[in-house]
Amino acid sequence: MPIQISDHVSAKEILQKEGIFTIEQGRALHQDIRPLKILILNLMPLKKPTELQLLRLLGDSPLQIEVDFCHTATHQSTHTDPTYLEECYYTFSDIQNRYYDGLLITGAPVELSDFEDVDYWQEIITYLEWSKTHVFSVIHFCWGAQAALYHYYGIHKHTLSKKLFGIYEYQLTVKHHPLLRGFDDRYFIPQSRHTAIDEMYARTIPELQILSCSKETGINILSTKNIRRIFILGHFEYDRRTLETEYIRDKNKGLPIDIPTNYYPNNDDTQTPSFIWCSYAHLFYHNWLNTVYQETPYNLLELENGFEDCAH
Repeated sequence: MPIQISDHVSAKEILQKEGIFTIEQGRALHQDIRPLKILILNLMPLKKPTELQLLRLLGDSPLQIEVDFCHTATHQSTHTDPTYLEECYYTFSDIQNRYYDGLLITGAPVELSDFEDVDYWQEIITYLEWSKTHVFSVIHFCWGAQAALYHYYGIHKHTLSKKLFGIYEYQLTVKHHPLLRGFDDRYFIPQSRHTAIDEMYARTIPELQILSCSKETGINILSTKNIRRIFILGHFEYDRRTLETEYIRDKNKGLPIDIPTNYYPNNDDTQTPSFIWCSYAHLFYHNWLNTVYQETPYNLLELENGFEDCAH
């Protein structure tokens, strides 16, 4: 099934070239099915690459999906044309009375700041609280995951002695979990962060289930037992060259940056990076969409009952 997005979203032409089908709104309205409604709160400064990465994963599904994008109103983006944001993005005031099957909250380059010092922190809290009664399942990743874990459960973050940067292996800690159906015993995922959560405290939270971790780099995926809040401390959505772009950017700025771990063959940055997490990324999002499709109330107004009443 195709993915329904605005005709003006920049990723549409690339997605069609890659064989990921999109559908125009008029045609979608004449199909007698209810599409999954997904909202993406895009906190990244360069919004178009993140759009493309996420739409690739959401579009690889037999389901019809309708995607909306939001950006923060309390932070002025300097890396994306305001005209593009006006045309393709909503703010909270536009969607506050809408209901969604799923919400994605992205990372943001603010991890070294205290949460309360981020200029749009109160707006993030507004989205997190709103999602309890307006969204069935939320994926938070990287900084978005750290922010939600802090807000909901009081789990603090701390600065690492060295940036976690590269492709890392994680082992599954829960067998036969719906989000990990079809995974090998271990998988790979990109990491690019300076901070980590307080894992000892996270393990004491009864509502949270740790789905994967590593002895070297700690927890990677957590979820509430009803799968309505999912936290990924990494970047399944990254494409082959994303880490390379970050690596070259920091090198050119003269910043201290090591070659990404387990990324280039033979650790040679003149070679093409290995793309060893692609299948796991697609499988994870496929599993999430399938779970949401099966568990979300057909009438999204039922979400008003709250987080616990619509439990898995």
